Amino acid sequence: MKRSASQRAPEIQVETQGQMPPGVIGYAQEKVRALTGRTGEPVLFARVKLTHMANPAMERPAIAQANLDVNGRLARAHVAATTVTEAVDLLQDRLAARLERLEEHWEARRARRPAPGPHEWRHGSEPAHRPDYFPRPAEERQVVRHKSFSLARESPDEAAFELEMMDYGFHLFTDIGTGEDSVLYRSGPTGYRLAQVHPHPHLVGPVAVPLTVSDLPAPRMNVAGAKQRLDIVGLPFVFFADDTTGRGNVLYHRYDGHYGLISPSE
Repeated sequence: MKRSASQRAPEIQVETQGQMPPGVIGYAQEKVRALTGRTGEPVLFARVKLTHMANPAMERPAIAQANLDVNGRLARAHVAATTVTEAVDLLQDRLAARLERLEEHWEARRARRPAPGPHEWRHGSEPAHRPDYFPRPAEERQVVRHKSFSLARESPDEAAFELEMMDYGFHLFTDIGTGEDSVLYRSGPTGYRLAQVHPHPHLVGPVAVPLTVSDLPAPRMNVAGAKQRLDIVGLPFVFFADDTTGRGNVLYHRYDGHYGLISPSE
């Protein structure tokens, strides 16, 4: 049963950085608030961050991010556009798709049936509106964000659900079937690719999502080596095994032109 509007609607926090058009905070609040009725579970928290990069060379300098807590389950969206207002509109569309999927997840749990796989609800090309990263010279790039946490032990299907709900470009986790640190990312318009520290393609069980598994082990290196590889290959991230711990890590390009690093905490 749907909850009342007063129970559903949280305060929409909006943070801004850079030059903003008049009234954009209220516009963003209105757009996100209109989505809170899309799920039967209460939206406990909602935060929007709007950024306008002061760089005339960027084709899409306006970035909009949103994080919603839907009764303990997180949903996230991240888009880029030519103007802040356009970015807010795209953000609403992207969040609507995520809340639609989350409602299907809740309904499946209530009915005790499997939830549909991500390939059954994705709309169009997911990376189409992702922010470009600022073309900062390689010598100026630094690791400005290092996230270290206990990796979730889950199946590739669960990892795909997490990737889609959180609007990630990749998802680092421990594959529950093989015990290997793994990274899942999109491959083509509808499929996914799985890479592991030590590949075990034959041990990856049946999955609902269209999945291919790399048979190449993750390269073993330190962060400096990962930086060099990332700059050479021109990809959005590099998955590697830390040369000290042997655990899977991901070094990635942030939209500000610096690096982010994700590593296991244990």
